Amino acid sequence: MEMLKEMAIFAQVVDSGGFSAAARQLGLTTSAVSRHVSRLEAHMGGRLLHRTTRSLSLTELGQQVHAACVRMVSTAREVHALAGSYSARPNGTIRVSAPIVLGQVWLAPKLPGFLARYPEVNVELQLMDRKIDLIEEGMDLAIRIATELAPGLAARTLGPVTYVLVATQQYLDTHGEPQSPQELPAHQCSYLGYARFGDAWSLRRGSETASVRVPSRLTINNSAALMAVVEAGGGIGLVPDFTARPALAQRRVRQVLPEWVFDEPYAGTVHAVYMPGPHLALKVRAFIDYLVEEGLPGA
Repeated sequence: MEMLKEMAIFAQVVDSGGFSAAARQLGLTTSAVSRHVSRLEAHMGGRLLHRTTRSLSLTELGQQVHAACVRMVSTAREVHALAGSYSARPNGTIRVSAPIVLGQVWLAPKLPGFLARYPEVNVELQLMDRKIDLIEEGMDLAIRIATELAPGLAARTLGPVTYVLVATQQYLDTHGEPQSPQELPAHQCSYLGYARFGDAWSLRRGSETASVRVPSRLTINNSAALMAVVEAGGGIGLVPDFTARPALAQRRVRQVLPEWVFDEPYAGTVHAVYMPGPHLALKVRAFIDYLVEEGLPGA
């Protein structure tokens, strides 16, 4: 450890152009600076400086040692800055994008708690269902639902997303409640128009599996709008669990075939996606940690 101190002092002597100037920068006496450099020369087994009464210059060994000392000091400053970033409070504006419905029903209600915890941070939330380029659009973070993420991005997992079947009690009383997936084609069923599975639904219950084709007269590309159809008595809807959860909690709808689980590709994972780098901004880290702590409904 003492040698590291001597290396830092030697680098300061060279950068300051002399022992006296380095002593003033370091708050030491000139004789103390000279002793530290002499001890470093003893460790290295050779002279590092050509000294005269008017100037000093590096020896060949000194040039190599000075380059290494500069790297060492630079690394020490990076470590110090990193420690400072963790000890400081998060501050500034964080720009976040999220899918529209997930942002409405899950993320937006979490923001007041985050802002209360971190009064020096502002949040700018943009809801959109298209994938964005974080750098081009100046975003710090994107919330994405995906089974796989594009390469070149860092991510934290926030929780799983699954699909559920829901309907109003009134619809089920009028039309009957299906007891198996094979009964679904006889019902008024609706699903998301952009979903990859379309009308081909695969479900499982333990070791039992079922594959059915469920035609629909109505497809919608927004799960909140699809929930509105279901709540208006429009039949059975296949929607993401986070969209259905408020209506389920308030008993406006019931889950249909709750013991059956939809297989891939009827599910995904919610990720907080950001650009990789050696130092993640403290405001971004705090926001991601908060979302992980809060969790997705049912996660």
